[in-house]
Amino acid sequence: MNKKIVTAFYLILNIFFSIVIVLLNKWLYVHTGFPNITLSMIHFIMTFVGLIICERFDVFSIKDIAIKDMMLIAMTFCGFVVLTNLSLAHNTVGTYQVAKMLTTPCVVIMQMVFYKKHFSMLVKLTLIPIILGVVINFYYDIQFNIIGTIYATLGVLVTSLYQVMVNIKQREFQMDPMQLLYYQAPLSAIMLFFIVPFLEPMEQTFAHSWSLIDILMVVLSGVIAFFVNLTSYWIIGKTSPLTYNMVGHSKFCLLLQGGSLMFHETLAINQVIGITLTLTGIILYAHVKMRDARTAIPSYKEKERKPLHKV
Repeated sequence: MNKKIVTAFYLILNIFFSIVIVLLNKWLYVHTGFPNITLSMIHFIMTFVGLIICERFDVFSIKDIAIKDMMLIAMTFCGFVVLTNLSLAHNTVGTYQVAKMLTTPCVVIMQMVFYKKHFSMLVKLTLIPIILGVVINFYYDIQFNIIGTIYATLGVLVTSLYQVMVNIKQREFQMDPMQLLYYQAPLSAIMLFFIVPFLEPMEQTFAHSWSLIDILMVVLSGVIAFFVNLTSYWIIGKTSPLTYNMVGHSKFCLLLQGGSLMFHETLAINQVIGITLTLTGIILYAHVKMRDARTAIPSYKEKERKPLHKV
């Protein structure tokens, strides 16, 4: 099959699954009240099962690593999934999605403060419209609530920490994202298994009369969560950063539309301004980062070709 057709197929699948998982999870929270942390634990379990099947079909190979080296990243993985799901449960789909955009400036700031990484002035300037746009959207959200804002803020912080840690672990252990996820998913599921009885008493979950549709929706949510990860890793590995960023922008816009249609979420004009600012900042950030990367590679090659000075 033509490579372009295969790539287009995976891109469409990733956009579809990414939109469906958010809208399906929101539906579960709104219409069934399914426990958030329990749902996250089910996602981890089903992701691990999916990874075992993928490994059997040689989609990736397992890399041996000490469990203790994976504990911290599994904890942050737990935190980022649970907190972003809680943000989705307590905010509109639009506000949830816009809040996630804060991850970009947060990661940049973390790398600057804790790892002394240098970013160009243009990169730093692109963060201003992102942050300003998110603040405007939250301020004018007609469903604004303190709890939702707290979960969204914590979710951004933990997600940013997780992304920084994934980057470090991949370089440290020479592992790809699927190899990392193979360890993260079961460890995170075990951690949540011990947390759930305290925060979401399991007897209440089992005693509740869930309909067949509710159960099918939960199982479907877990399956789709796995396919989101699978298609995302394929896109990252097989396409350019520009393609991946453009896919992200299209998901952002389609999710806003989906939230409006499914949950009757209306946007105030000031929210539209905030979302436009955020999206503009994200696009500019991606453009500047890729331009910096293109200019850095030739200069590095030029340095490599330069002859050594004789002593």
